[in-house]
Amino acid sequence: QVRLVESGGGLVQAGDSLRLSCIASGQTSRVGAMGWFRQAPGKEREFVSAINWSGGSTQYADSVKGRFTISRDNVKKMYYLRMSSLNVEDTAVYYCAARLSIWESIEAGQYDFWGQGTQVIVSS
Repeated sequence: QVRLVESGGGLVQAGDSLRLSCIASGQTSRVGAMGWFRQAPGKEREFVSAINWSGGSTQYADSVKGRFTISRDNVKKMYYLRMSSLNVEDTAVYYCAARLSIWESIEAGQYDFWGQGTQVIVSS
């Protein structure tokens, strides 16, 4: 089993930046690609960004492209989402997810392990 724990969320103002972190523990050798998803109040969980095992391939939702950057440190088993130019529409609970495949996916159903989420609130 793989355990994922997110951190770094909080209350920020529009235009601010924030970096989310996710640390993996347990059977981390099974961790392949990683993804970040978010769920705003009253909305379905949506894809934010994903990165393959090596870090050489990334994908972003159109709504965050150019503002968010995903990265990973396989030695430290740490995964990051750097968010800049935040706006109120970015308010959500952010989840990191891991899949056994080395290739990233935008589909939540393709991920095998999930964290509990970290809340991000952006005020205007």
